[in-house]
This record gives sequence, C-alpha cells and structure tokens, in this order.
Amino acid sequence: MKLKIDPDEYYYQVGKSKPIKELTTEVKDLYSDKKEYKSLLNEYTEEIDELQSLMYAHGKYSLLLVFQGMDSAGKGGAIRHVMSGINPAGVHVSTFKRPSTLELRHDWMWRSTCRLPLRGHIGIFDRSYYEEVLVVRVRPSILTGFQLIPEDKIENIDQVFQERRQDIVNFENFLYRNGTHVVKF
Repeated sequence: MKLKIDPDEYYYQVGKSKPIKELTTEVKDLYSDKKEYKSLLNEYTEEIDELQSLMYAHGKYSLLLVFQGMDSAGKGGAIRHVMSGINPAGVHVSTFKRPSTLELRHDWMWRSTCRLPLRGHIGIFDRSYYEEVLVVRVRPSILTGFQLIPEDKIENIDQVFQERRQDIVNFENFLYRNGTHVVKF
C-alpha cells in the first residue's frame, strides 16, 4: 500500500535539511470520512503486523518508535490505534514519567537503554531521553533537586545540555549501526 504522506516533508537531517523552523508541522487530510479512516487503519495495521512478523523471524533488526510530545498531544491514542492489530508478543511500550529512585542512581540515559527493543521486536517509547533536554531545560531545578549532574557542572548548564544533545545523536547513531532503527514522532 502506498502511504499518502511523503515522509521526506517531515524528515530533518542536521546540516542537510532546510532549517527546522521552516519544516511543515501540518499533515494533509489522509482520508475523507470515518469509514475510509477505519479501512486505511486496518490495511496499514495488517501491513505493519506482517512486517513485524518478518522482522521477528529474521531476528537481526529492531525498530524503536519514539513518541515525544506534551500531555494530551495524542501520543497514547496514536500508539493504541496503530498498534491495535499487531502481535503484542513482538511489541513493548515503555512510558517515561518522573524518574524513580533506582533510575536516579544511574546515568541519565540508563532508563532508556535498559528498555531498548530486542532484535526482531518493536519498542515504543511514550516520551524518552528527549525529556532530559526539553523538560529539564525548561525546569533546571529538576537537575539540582535530583542531583542528576555533578555540582561543579551546574555552573555551566548550557554546556551540560549541549553535551546531552550530542549524547543523543551519538546514541542514535550507535543504535543504527547495531541494527535498531529509530523513528521519532
């Protein structure tokens, strides 16, 4: 089935794409009514299920879907609808809320890395490590309150976030080289 969306319209590649502010955030209508919506959803879900079965049988690659957005942005609904017909044995959803005591005793990427999908599986992150450069950037008191970074680095908070953004790029490149494809929404 041919997808009605051109993913290239929404794909951003550092240094190769036009500035991110110029990319569109609006999606054209994909269906004309609820009946067509349900029909398309069933077709796409069946296709995703078939592809996931092939990926599982092959056992070499995994897929990580990262849904990042504010509360009530539709992350949960999108995950529920799209994954409704997929074999649950090959899919694992991880939701990231306030870090637990155990998570705070590890590095800031630990809680994400220990939830990565197995080869042949689809992993879904409802929020992710991006929280640590978005929410924490807006509310830096989270860093000091949880003691997530050494005190000597708090003085140069801009460098901390620059390093974290680079860590994310390096992490996603590492995942790709090791067979995990990351798709972000």
